[in-house]
Amino acid sequence: MDQTITLKRTSLYVSGSSPANMNQAIFYNEDCIVYDLEDSVPLTEKDAARLLVYNTVRFHRPKDKYVLIRVNGIYSEFFDEDLEASVRARPDALRIPKVESAEEVRLVSKRISEIEAQAGIEAGSIRIWCNIESYLGVLRAEEIAKADSRVGALSLGAEDYTASVKATRTKKGMEIFFARNAVLLACRSAGIDALDAVYSDINDDEGLREDTALTKNLGFDGKTVVHPRQIDIVNAFFTPSQKEIQQALRILAVVDEGIKMNKGAVTLDGSMIDKPMELRARTVLAQAGAAGIDIGGH
Repeated sequence: MDQTITLKRTSLYVSGSSPANMNQAIFYNEDCIVYDLEDSVPLTEKDAARLLVYNTVRFHRPKDKYVLIRVNGIYSEFFDEDLEASVRARPDALRIPKVESAEEVRLVSKRISEIEAQAGIEAGSIRIWCNIESYLGVLRAEEIAKADSRVGALSLGAEDYTASVKATRTKKGMEIFFARNAVLLACRSAGIDALDAVYSDINDDEGLREDTALTKNLGFDGKTVVHPRQIDIVNAFFTPSQKEIQQALRILAVVDEGIKMNKGAVTLDGSMIDKPMELRARTVLAQAGAAGIDIGGH
């Protein structure tokens, strides 16, 4: 395979004020672990959580995880200290809440660059994931996605978004259908990852399956989760099935044969195989390989 993929199927929020949850989180199957300094941390524990998360990420970094820290909001009193400690902890990325403009992204990136230089960290090594949580963020999603080379993903925050448009949050999710597509298209335009919103009812496995099936079919790369029991369900939807893998292998075998025979067009089961189908097949195999599935010779 010539295509390398880092899976972002599941991003698990872990409270920075809960040492027990932080210790347990490394043993689950989430692709990305998000140490949280924002919503899950009481005001009286912000300083303690910041110190705990810094030490965990800097000195006890979990292996085989994409590691992020969600800082408090850009305009909060905690942001500057959060950013300083979080960059010096050297995570893979920072999740920035409630991003509403490209200018905000560029200001955050500039400050990260300054801290990287002071701390002797490789310039540009820490990415930014922008949480899109308002109608302004949705309307400006494309400019946010393209605001800076550090931006690696956008993630929709459904609860705050629906509040901002005075909508009612429902399990079926029609009220966020436009926002989902706006965020997704912005990410595809910028060539970055698209992460879907949390499904907040942790006891409704069937609802989570329906929601994740929609997410997958729309084209998202993964989903944020708030409880460990959601991880395996979501991962299953974003991991290629054996049927998908076998079909991808068949498509690429036909393509390879066509190249050898100098054919301009090839068919499989009576259908023309075009370039988008070939690229999709290669993506499926790359995803399978990243998930540890043996795909044979490709």
